[in-house]
This record gives sequence, C-alpha cells and structure tokens, in this order.
Amino acid sequence: MSTKDFLEKDYYKALGVSKEASAEEIKKSYRKLARQYHPDANKGDSASEERFKEISEAYDVLSDAKRRKEYDDARSLFGSGAGRFRSAGGGPGGVSFDIGDIFGATSGAGAGAGGLGDVLGGLFGGVRRPGGPRRGADVESEVTISFVESVEGLTVPLRKSSDKPCPECSGTGGRGGSMPRTCPECQGTGRTSVGGGSGFAFAEPCRNCKGRGLVVDDPCPNCHGSGRAQGSEVLNVRIPAGVKDGQRIRLKGKGASGERGGPAGDLYVTVHVTPHPVFGRNGDDLTITVPVTFAEAALGAELRVPTLGGAPITLRLPAGTANGRTMRARGKGATRKDGTRGDLLVTVEVAVPAKLSAKARSALEAYAEATAGDDPRAGLYAAARSDKG
Repeated sequence: MSTKDFLEKDYYKALGVSKEASAEEIKKSYRKLARQYHPDANKGDSASEERFKEISEAYDVLSDAKRRKEYDDARSLFGSGAGRFRSAGGGPGGVSFDIGDIFGATSGAGAGAGGLGDVLGGLFGGVRRPGGPRRGADVESEVTISFVESVEGLTVPLRKSSDKPCPECSGTGGRGGSMPRTCPECQGTGRTSVGGGSGFAFAEPCRNCKGRGLVVDDPCPNCHGSGRAQGSEVLNVRIPAGVKDGQRIRLKGKGASGERGGPAGDLYVTVHVTPHPVFGRNGDDLTITVPVTFAEAALGAELRVPTLGGAPITLRLPAGTANGRTMRARGKGATRKDGTRGDLLVTVEVAVPAKLSAKARSALEAYAEATAGDDPRAGLYAAARSDKG
C-alpha cells in the first residue's frame, strides 16, 4: 500500500465509521458490509464486487493497529486527497507543486534521486517506484464447518481463484517474454495529474498504460499485454481447534501473486460454524442443558451427561438443587490456543410432565398435602408490601 493510496482513499468512509471508531466497531461494520456486497451474494454485479474490494482494502488497513496509525499519520501530515496544491499566500503568482514530486522525482535531473518519499518510506511503508515491485491483491474466502469440527480443528481444501503471472510471457506482458518499457506518459508511476482549474490538479490512473506504469510494444496473445492471467489452485487450509463462528483467519502470502517480484497478497478466510443440536459455546467453555425430574432435583441423583466427542461423564446432583443451577465439568470444553481445554457448563432444567398417571397424581397430591404449610412466595409478598417507593 503506497503513501499516495493512503492520501487518496478514505477508509473510514468506506466502512461507514468515524475516525474515532473502536476496533470492535470497525469489525462489526466490516462484517455487515462484507455480507451485503460479497460476490457470492451478488452474482454478476460488478459494482458490488468493486465495493467489496474497497471494503476489504479498508478493513485490511484499519483492523491492523500499526497500519491504522501509519494511515492516520499520513493523512494528518498531508491532509486527505493527493493532487496539486498552491503554496500559502498563493494567487496568480503563487507557486504550485505536485504531491508526486514530494514522494520522488520521476523526470528531469532529479529522476531517481529519491525525494521526501525516501525519508518517509520507513514510516508509511514505502513508495512504489516506477516499474518497481507491486504487491498482489488480498483474496477473501469463506468456509462453513460443523460445530464439532470447530472445537477439534480440521484441514479443509479451498479452491482459490485469482490472477497470477501469465504462463505464456512469465508476467512481462510481451510476446515470448519480451520486456515492457516504462510508460512515457506517467514515467512509470501509473498515475497522471489532471488539471482542475485554480492551480489544482488531481491524480488518476494513467490512461496510456492503464495504471501499470509499463507499456508493451508487442503484446502477449494470451494476456493481451496485461501480464496477468486468471488461475485457480487448491489450498489445504488448517482451521485451528477452538475457532469461533465469524472468525477471520489470515494466511499470509496466500493471496494473489505480486507483479515484478512483488510479494503475494494475503488470503482471508471467514469461518461459519453450524449450530449443534445439544451443545452450545461460551468462549472456550461448552454448554449443555440437562433435564431432570422433580424427584431428582429434590432428593439428589447421579446424572449421566454426554460430552462432545467423548465418553459420557457422571455428575453428582445435590439434594435440593434449584432449577437453572449450573455445574462445571473441568477440561471438557473447547480447545484453547495453548492446547488446554475449557470446561463443560451443565445447566439443570426441571422437567414438568405434561401427563400424569393415576399413581403419580395421587403421590403428588399427597406431597402437596404434606407441604401445605410451606409457601415459597411468602417472602415475595412481604418484600412487595415493604416497598414504600
């Protein structure tokens, strides 16, 4: 990502958040927009595809604390938007300069001499030199796994479709691998300035080289001079144990291939977990609700409780256990990052029978008669009467 990109693109606006937004707010907005504009949900809609790329690029920067600071520092130092600015006290005789000149001379005696871009290279991640390496694009993907797989982890094959160097020309864009030459219009930067009047000028992709910075005199018949070709490959992606629903996994260097020796982009895999009919999740702990009879809750019992992927365990239910009480079985939960396991939280739910046999009804009526003097709501009435507010 070049400094000029930082200046020209408003990533906060792309995600619909303020500059003071928290990391959680940024993540929440990204997930909402990514679902709305994902190519799989908008087949054949090029506008949605471009919007999805814009959203992904913005999140890639703002979700990384270091890159977000670099982005904020760049825009704070130069202001938003690249282009041509008039010096203070300007007017008809004012002096104008191009932001591109700051980042490095591209022509004349100063060509290749560096400029302020060399000074700021370490701070903002460097400035793309004419004809220099270009990082590949990031690639987004999604995978749906079962609840059990999310707890235990697994390796899944993913087919990645992205552009890569053309096999016919080895990415040069020239027939037989012949080398392109630097674009004479933009001097290899891939951008040109367009006058806007009143001394201002704005940068846009060079029309002569279509933003590539290079022109090909004898184009490759396979890629028509672009140097890129669509390709697909199958990647075996490891989904770690304990992954949560909606978690985004980054695979560095597994995105689209770079150009002219540039590094590949990253692959981001969003994991969706299907719910389990019995177990739930609370962080690293698993949850389960176990029905018990009134007699078991009142008298106590030995409860046989299932575990996820293992043998059932037995828990002692104390006499007088209230409905909704939760007991903890240690080490029977989801796998943590350090390899240890969370706990299994067992919640007791007293089951009320919908139908009673004559014998059971008679026994309950006898119990009701024996406990007629016990009123569990007596304290409730007293508390209600004592409240004078």
